[in-house]
Amino acid sequence: MTTPWQRFAQAAHLQEPDQIPVALIVDSPWLPGYAGIDTLDYYLLPDRWLAINLSLLDRFPEAVWIPGFWVEYGMAAEPSAFGARILFHRDSPPSIKPLCTDIDFWADAPAPNVREAGFMPLALRMYEHMEARLQAEGLGIRMVAARGPMVTAGWLMGVTDLMMGIVLAPDKVHRFLDTLTDTIIAWLHAQLDILHEPKGILLLDDIVGMVSLAHYQEFAAPYLQRIFDAFDGLIRVYHNDTPCDHLHRALAEAHFDVFNFSHKSDIAAVKAAMGHRVALMGNVAPLDLGARGSPAEVEAAARACIDAAAAGGGFILSFGGGVSPGTPPENIDALIRAARSVHEKQVAS
Repeated sequence: MTTPWQRFAQAAHLQEPDQIPVALIVDSPWLPGYAGIDTLDYYLLPDRWLAINLSLLDRFPEAVWIPGFWVEYGMAAEPSAFGARILFHRDSPPSIKPLCTDIDFWADAPAPNVREAGFMPLALRMYEHMEARLQAEGLGIRMVAARGPMVTAGWLMGVTDLMMGIVLAPDKVHRFLDTLTDTIIAWLHAQLDILHEPKGILLLDDIVGMVSLAHYQEFAAPYLQRIFDAFDGLIRVYHNDTPCDHLHRALAEAHFDVFNFSHKSDIAAVKAAMGHRVALMGNVAPLDLGARGSPAEVEAAARACIDAAAAGGGFILSFGGGVSPGTPPENIDALIRAARSVHEKQVAS
């Protein structure tokens, strides 16, 4: 019997599995509220963290969780390694305050040791403990994740000043992005080294979608490609839910396998632009429908996505972004039901 993960992997490799896979990016914006616990408890109590993540497998056995068993502190891991100020909250992920807005400060900033800096060593130690416990139960962690160079730069120096630096001090921005890229590659390797059977990586960088095509080619493409090339042979998922229709054709050359993108982009147009080079993971609206819509509305939107993009393979049903805070489990059921109904109809015919 084909498992949900096997279906996901087949679709990621541009194949057409026996049933459309459903995969969802979940982390601390959604999980503590879903489980009804304090966000700080989710980060600090390993047994509760494990129980919540295990419960997803029982409650939604047909879904794939990306990356799954994700040890994260919101978006704070990468910025914390460079010294960013992190503010924790009991009902939401931590917020991050830029450390210094001056590109001169960052141009030659040293790369941190990912095994010692910020929250990274805490996450690595948690991965060690949890991988051992999951292996004892016949499970394991398949994927790890990192924020991308541009979004990390934006957290550290502010997005406005990053964009100004691209125009006014391009050489200095390149030096900073180069250091960030090296750090991200090292950070992903450090996580993967802990896993018994690593299968993939997730890279998240929404700031890429805010630049022009010319600036993408100069300031994003080389660094994205360098990261994804470092993990050839693994399934490489790229999340960027900033609307960026002007970049889709170019993004298809960035050497990732799966693209999770904005629900504001027409999925058929994205497929036409990217061709059969990248698997598409989307594209139901995560907030307006996923969190606020009815199950019937979610199912109808899911069926529309399937009709527009599933033919020929390389399609994974999901929200057009991560699972939003407040998303009811019944709306995830609706995604799964839409995928299952297509399979049942095919079998019946």
